[in-house]
This record gives sequence, C-alpha cells and structure tokens, in this order.
Amino acid sequence: MRKAPGSKVGDQLIAANVDTLFIVTSLNDDFNLNRIERYLSLANEAGATPVIILSKADLSDDPETFCRQVQALDPLLMVVTINCLAADEVHKLSPWCKTGNTVALMGSSGVGKSTLVNTLLGKTVQSTGAIREDDGKGRHITTGRSLHRIPQGGLLLDTPGMRELQLADCDVGVNTTFADITSLAEQCRFGNCQHNSEPGCAVQNAIGRGALEARRLSSYQKLMREQTFNSATLAEKRARDKSFGKMIKAHLSDKKSRKY
Repeated sequence: MRKAPGSKVGDQLIAANVDTLFIVTSLNDDFNLNRIERYLSLANEAGATPVIILSKADLSDDPETFCRQVQALDPLLMVVTINCLAADEVHKLSPWCKTGNTVALMGSSGVGKSTLVNTLLGKTVQSTGAIREDDGKGRHITTGRSLHRIPQGGLLLDTPGMRELQLADCDVGVNTTFADITSLAEQCRFGNCQHNSEPGCAVQNAIGRGALEARRLSSYQKLMREQTFNSATLAEKRARDKSFGKMIKAHLSDKKSRKY
C-alpha cells in the first residue's frame, strides 16, 4: 500500500499475496537510487522478496556500472540487467516465475514494464509506447491492474506506472532497507541521535571515512520523515472516522429505542 496520491488523506492498496516484487527501472534518465530505495522500503514492509530489474540494458554503454551502484545498496539484493525485448535475457527471471509464486511488477511509466509482461507471457497482452526524448520519461499506457498466468506456472500482476509513491505506516520497511544505517545508529553516543552534527555520531563518522554515502543518509532521513508524517495524518483520520462511526451508531440506537 501507499499513501493515496495527491492531497487526499487516505491509503491506497496496490496488491496482496505477493511473493516477489519486480522493481523495474531503466538504464537512462529514469535511473535513480533514491527511488529504488523507496520501492525497496515498500517491498520490505509488505514482506515480499524484492528483485531489481535494470531494463533497456541494450541502450546503455556500461550497464555493469549501474548494476554495481544498485548492488551497493545491499550485497544480498537480487539485481538483474535485461533487454525486455529479448526472450533469452528475460529468461533470467524464470526462478521467480514458477508455479506457486505470485510476482508483481512496479516502476515508473516508460521503464519497460508492459514490454516485459509481453515477453514473459510470449504474446502481446499490453500496449506499449515510446518515452519522451527530452527527459526519458514515459507516458501512462497501462491504466489498470491485470493478473496473468506465466508459462512457467506462476502468476504475474502488472500495475500502472506510478508518478507518485509516498510511504505511510512503513517504519519497518524503511529501517530494513537501510539496515546499514540502523546498525551504525546503535553505536551512536546518544540514543536519540539525529545523525546531523551530534558528537559521537557513528553514522557521520562512517560518512567521514567513506564507508557510507551522504546521499544514502539523506534518503533515509527523508523517507523516515515522510512515512512518520503520513502515518500520523492517517492515524488522525482513522480516529476521526472511528469517532464519527460511534456517534452514528449511538444515534441510530437511540432512535430505535424511542420507537418503543
């Protein structure tokens, strides 16, 4: 689930009973480590196994450099570089497509999800479109979720490209995604260290000696602030809804009793 897009206060369910989440990002201007960490937090919160798919590898001069950048986020993270049009390369995904496994596809518009769906299924079931040349961004082609049976026996859930993915109720997912930072934080001098300029901060010490990227700490802090704020906002709405529900129930009960 994610926070409902726009200014609406609420959450939006994306998928259920997902075993594996294919997080697709293309090796062009769409490539963004911060966005990948955001998707990873969502997967880890849901308990799904994340697999990073780096698409359009045929259009990149050095796909291995991108692969190393993603792998550096977590040495145990599964990362696969493919050309979504090539069936022999898409075959690399077979271990996650077998009977008994449900796979969901997520990623921005234009990263090649629909092309990947067509190649995985061996037939054209989704329309595809070109990306914008000026910024490499895609247009919304897939506008609804759809469930397909993969020839290997598994199930594939395709989802529309997301232009906005705000996290809520995702504390565990964020901390799991940034396990390196949470582990370092346990060594800080102060238990409430914010990892900015406090003395004895193990996180800042790691950044200073080159063991941790400042970008990664910034991404972690941003996602924690976002999910904390959205979680509190949603909790307030749920409390108001619950209170309103009790008021309606009491009113109906009182109205019923007056009939007698």
